[in-house]
Amino acid sequence: MTAYRLVPSPRWSSTTWHITGIALQFVALGMVFCSFLELNDGGSIVPLLAAGLFTLTVGTVARLSTETGKTGQAEIFAAVGGTWLIVSVFGALPYLLAATFARPGIGFPVEVADALFESISGFSCTGSTVFGAHNPIESQGAGILFYRQLTQWMGGMGIVVLVVSILPSLRASGLGLMSAEAPGTGSADRLAPRVTDTAQRFWKLYFVFTAAVAVALLFAGMSIFDAAAHALTTASTGGFSTRDTSIGYWDSATIEAVLIAGMIFGGANFTLHWRSFNKKRLVHFSDPEFRGYLFMLTAASAAVIWILFANGLTFGRSVRAAVFNVVTLGTSTGFGNATSTMSDGNFVLWAGGAQVILLILLVFGGCTGSTSGGVKVLRLQVGLAHARRSLRSFRHPRAVFPVFLGRRPIPDSLVERIAGFMVIYAMLVVGGTFVLAALGTDLLTAASGVISSLGNMGPALQNAGPTASFVDGYSAPARLVLAFMMLVGRLEIFPMVLMLVAPYRTLRHRLPRL
Repeated sequence: MTAYRLVPSPRWSSTTWHITGIALQFVALGMVFCSFLELNDGGSIVPLLAAGLFTLTVGTVARLSTETGKTGQAEIFAAVGGTWLIVSVFGALPYLLAATFARPGIGFPVEVADALFESISGFSCTGSTVFGAHNPIESQGAGILFYRQLTQWMGGMGIVVLVVSILPSLRASGLGLMSAEAPGTGSADRLAPRVTDTAQRFWKLYFVFTAAVAVALLFAGMSIFDAAAHALTTASTGGFSTRDTSIGYWDSATIEAVLIAGMIFGGANFTLHWRSFNKKRLVHFSDPEFRGYLFMLTAASAAVIWILFANGLTFGRSVRAAVFNVVTLGTSTGFGNATSTMSDGNFVLWAGGAQVILLILLVFGGCTGSTSGGVKVLRLQVGLAHARRSLRSFRHPRAVFPVFLGRRPIPDSLVERIAGFMVIYAMLVVGGTFVLAALGTDLLTAASGVISSLGNMGPALQNAGPTASFVDGYSAPARLVLAFMMLVGRLEIFPMVLMLVAPYRTLRHRLPRL
């Protein structure tokens, strides 16, 4: 009797598509879950369920037909950048199938642009929205609203970190993938000998933190649905809300206090949270970046309180408006506590000095290794230390001065990388502002919108404030430019720029030389 051995069909070697396939499966499960919430709310199950099943099919095919290939630096950047781009595109499907952004007077291309904008804003945890008076948030069903919140929660800790947590085959390359997606989670931040264990611990901590915020908001006065929805976007420092006036809907100091504590926690390095949990004591204040982070929020709050009080607000109203908005922008969350366009919380109406402080916060954001966006406090501290060294070098040209962060010397290679990052960041701000201005946006709205999108902040100044929609301040092409800036900001510029290197190399080697 002849024995036959089944030979498995060869799988395509592609780290990008293998990771993307798993990521799409996770996103699809979220869509399917939210479709039943929509059904329970009396809406149609079809858009979310159809989007979920299609995304699940594509993700499953991509996962089963591929395997992880080379994982050099170029391939890692390509995998991370490609995954985020593809997931964001598929994430727009529920909005398109539900005709969420269909409105009289616009064509299908604009509807696609709006759906893509909202999806990217969600996964990048930016919080900018194209919902507004023309299409109120509160007119949407529970499924779409919760899906919108869920996109930010998935993007907060990182989709690729989630993939690494269940994909042992990545081995050593997993740490590179995590570092590319969430700067700050490098080898120094490894929480366990195995990379998959490290990723799992980050996600466990993230889940517990989210649950704690949900319970606190429930006791503070929110409904179960709103508490769960806002816990997702507080833990991720995303800023999406289920209400048109965001947190201003409740006009509750207690709810705002819970969110302030949650946002500060989310804006700090999660490695510090885990180590504090393990050691049963706070280790945060031994970290110079965390101390600088708290100092920046405290100093900015005090300055804004003084400006608002000097301009006629009572001390109590000044404190409430200043602290909430400083923290929500300083952590890149983007919630608003304005109850109306003319309320104290609408910082577009504040004095120029207060707005300048907020603009600075739009740039720097929270700590490395957190869910916050922005340049990060660490880079600000290293940049200031480098400037101090340069001044000392003028006085003592032959002396060698190391750059210190606290008591720890910083390698010159890291200083140079941070300097390069800041230069590219500034070039993107200038270039993006020029493009938006050329598309018809006024200068302040253009500049603050680019800074907000790169920092994943959410609201901006002028016509894109906390009570405005990005439809009001930017044209459809301008919104696509801002959506690209959101992805670049979420992945800290380098992965999105260098993700093109691997495809370029492949194309160069495969094409015949002329």
